[in-house]
Amino acid sequence: MTDVLLAVGTRKGLFIGRRRRGTWRLSGPHFAAQAVYSLAIDTRGGRPRLLAGADSAHWGPSVFHSDDLGETWHEPARPAVTYPAHTGTSLERVWQLHPAGPAAPEVVYAGTEPGGLFRSEDRGETFKLVRALWDHPSREKWVPGGGGLAVHTVVTDPRDADAVTVAVSAAGVFRTRDGGASWAPSNKGVKAVFLPDQHPEFGQCVHKIAPDPVDHDRLYLQNHWGVYRSDDAGASWTDIGGGLPSDFGFAVAAHPRRGDVAYLFPITADIDRVPAEHRCRVFRTADAGASWEPLSAGLPAEEHYGTVLRDALSVDDADPAGVYFGNRNGELYASADDGDSWRQLASHLPDVLCVRAATTA
Repeated sequence: MTDVLLAVGTRKGLFIGRRRRGTWRLSGPHFAAQAVYSLAIDTRGGRPRLLAGADSAHWGPSVFHSDDLGETWHEPARPAVTYPAHTGTSLERVWQLHPAGPAAPEVVYAGTEPGGLFRSEDRGETFKLVRALWDHPSREKWVPGGGGLAVHTVVTDPRDADAVTVAVSAAGVFRTRDGGASWAPSNKGVKAVFLPDQHPEFGQCVHKIAPDPVDHDRLYLQNHWGVYRSDDAGASWTDIGGGLPSDFGFAVAAHPRRGDVAYLFPITADIDRVPAEHRCRVFRTADAGASWEPLSAGLPAEEHYGTVLRDALSVDDADPAGVYFGNRNGELYASADDGDSWRQLASHLPDVLCVRAATTA
């Protein structure tokens, strides 16, 4: 089996899993007692770089990187992500770390609370605020979601380094096609069920977006109630939540190579945040959301209450693909066959906030 690196951010540190010749080993915690809200594995270039957004209750948030698969970590002498003085604010948390596509090999984006996007041109060592999104005229009407006002998702188009899509809780989807010089809300078709006008231009509480690996104009979106697909790079959205036990949830991930294949973990409701029907199941579509099938072989069969957060469901780039998720019960599960069957890798971890995986050979 292909060797895999698995990074698991939890409320109390980072755990790193390695699969070598089919055997898993888990080590950690790194950043003991720090909450790790964001992770990235940058496989561009000659060697992988791990990036971690860790949050110390004493020292505050920071971005660390490792060039030896997590054996050692480096923190810049000056904070990597800081808000300029003119903004009148400070960094609360790094919610997302996203290496851009091959057309921009040194670029990494950081999505933050309070609702900012930062861009790095040195693989995540230093970042600058993307001013046009921060200064967007709609910003004064953005409302914090349950976790705060956060840019929590960044998607880049592999065909065009200037095309970037972000999701903001709770302001919705915004897109740029000029490298961040200007931004426009792109929420047509996505509901905001908690507002009097359920189809506003912006204000939706989008939970996660995942890009299709084959059709680069296709995106999958998990909303605060509602699962959607876009076939025009986010300009408009179509509801594909039929056939799911609930269309509320946080996480969505797409297969790394197979078009039309995506994964979800449905949650009962916004006021009852446990697995739908109290069952531990990942749902997969193989036809871009026309139908969904539950995947549960090897997962707990008894009633289950482990919630999977927005970045705690991930896929690697193996063939067949590995699929991974962790939950707030501190359980970590893995599939080595596109999700057809599962095994538990760990239990009794601190609650899992984010998961990232990539092959290393």
